[in-house]
Amino acid sequence: MNEAVRDSLENIRASLLLIQRRFVGIQSADQLLSDADDLLTLDAVAMRLQIVGENVKSLASLDPELLHRYPEIEWGKIMRLRDIISHHYDVLDHEIIFNACKENIPELQRVIELMARYDSTS
Repeated sequence: MNEAVRDSLENIRASLLLIQRRFVGIQSADQLLSDADDLLTLDAVAMRLQIVGENVKSLASLDPELLHRYPEIEWGKIMRLRDIISHHYDVLDHEIIFNACKENIPELQRVIELMARYDSTS
């Protein structure tokens, strides 16, 4: 893998770690709207999801086969969420953000770690 691919993987890893840290203590989607601090959490997490999506788009351009080797992740949905956050933030559904963080981030983190490990051995 080239340096740009490694950089994209590292950007994704860093953003996923920040999302997980910021999401600690969030127990429901509605909690993301409960007060100013939780709204800040929602905004911060959405920004990091946007960064993840942007870097997944970069990976798709730089090395399309890389993503195909990990079909357990719905890469297209990650890229579409990035587009929604970027272009339609005003209609962003806090439940989508909550569900993505609770249900998808752990598996994505696992796969990104595998991808990075594979890169370091190749």
